[in-house]
Amino acid sequence: MHGFVAVYTAIVNSAPVVSAELSSAQRHVLVALKRRGEASADELAEALGITPSGVRQHLAVLRSAGLAASRQERGRSGRPVDLYHGTDLGETLFAGASGDLSLELLGHIEEEDPDLVARVFERRRRRRVDQAGEQLVGKNLDEKVAILAKILDGEGYLADFDKLADGTYQMNLHSCAIWGVASRYGQACTTELEFLREVLPEAQIERVAHKAAGAYVCGYVVRPHPEIPRP
Repeated sequence: MHGFVAVYTAIVNSAPVVSAELSSAQRHVLVALKRRGEASADELAEALGITPSGVRQHLAVLRSAGLAASRQERGRSGRPVDLYHGTDLGETLFAGASGDLSLELLGHIEEEDPDLVARVFERRRRRRVDQAGEQLVGKNLDEKVAILAKILDGEGYLADFDKLADGTYQMNLHSCAIWGVASRYGQACTTELEFLREVLPEAQIERVAHKAAGAYVCGYVVRPHPEIPRP
């Protein structure tokens, strides 16, 4: 059974990839859209430095592929504006190349021993804590949050963060690198939060938005613990 866990662990640690079926421009539009959660063609055009008509062409392709959807909202002039957002199908584009196989293997593990699934996720969490910890040693909180966002972005989560005026941080994961697994196994999301809390012990971390609950992002507020006055 330990060999089974080792095989699974190796697979879920695969590097994130983006589908080769999309052109470079279409990928850029999709990434820009996911980072914003929801946006109009004009807003995307301004962000990407291309024409609104060009963005609409790319959005049409993404909609046909099931990677983007839209809704109408009245604009300032009273005319309806199309607001676009990424779909759940698009999550798989930034996930590990073997995401489907990971889900299949987890199903087999669950059939063999349901309790082993929880241990697999815990093992993955510990590994990530160890790897991230090596990069965070000796860093202050500003540096740690920036490094963590970079780590998560490299894993396919399209992560970024903002430091707010009150000294807290808002970290957003615009895509889920393990969407297929996370949408079926809640332990994946639980251990994600536990991972962040363990590598940032000097802060209180709260999940304020959750893709699995229908949000466009997984959002975390990182709030530094108040310093304890010395006696």
